[in-house]
Amino acid sequence: MRCPGQDSRFWKPGAILEAKCPQCGQPVEFFKDETSRKCARCGHKFVNPQMDFGCAAYCKFADQCLGDLPPELLAQRENLLKDRVAVEMKKHFGRDFKRIAHAGRVARFAEKLAMPLGADPAVVLIAALLHETSPKATPEPASAKAKELLFRLGARPDLVDEVCTIIDAMAQSSGPGSLNEQCLRDAHRLAELEETFAKHPEQAGLQSETMAHAFLTETAQSLAERIMRGEKV
Repeated sequence: MRCPGQDSRFWKPGAILEAKCPQCGQPVEFFKDETSRKCARCGHKFVNPQMDFGCAAYCKFADQCLGDLPPELLAQRENLLKDRVAVEMKKHFGRDFKRIAHAGRVARFAEKLAMPLGADPAVVLIAALLHETSPKATPEPASAKAKELLFRLGARPDLVDEVCTIIDAMAQSSGPGSLNEQCLRDAHRLAELEETFAKHPEQAGLQSETMAHAFLTETAQSLAERIMRGEKV
């Protein structure tokens, strides 16, 4: 059975629509289930502006259902997945608001670091949200719970592998690792620094002396200096 949203038997009036090409303004006709079309006048390919891709964030059959998703939609799909991961992380921690706040803080810094450093934003941000979901005093890999949760949400296997790789690497090694791993490590250190200063602002002078070589990237070092100056980042 096809998804009802994409099955023409369930369509209502308005299932065929027109949208203006963003390049030349030429009207382009879309069927409701088409992800993208090419403008007949200028050849520009653009996304169906009225198609709802929310299900693609978690449906493991999305690629088969919607066809080859263009890059814009793949980015949207991963953004939606990150939102669902955040919700599941909060459910997992329940009333442990301290760990929820910590994961959210690490994710916030991961998002600030990923783009400037050229890391993979989806991988780093999801790893930041899930890096402490597995109990530490167990023989399971640090990524065990993250892997279970991501597969339950229908995340792509390659994305799950990348997320789990950097979570495990962060738990096991002290070396700099891949760019994604460096980004997560620095985000975690920034979160801890911010947490420390929120509780003990008087330690600013002491911390500044030990921060010079604590971070793996210049971007994180710059953010750390702002935190130590009492700036909001």
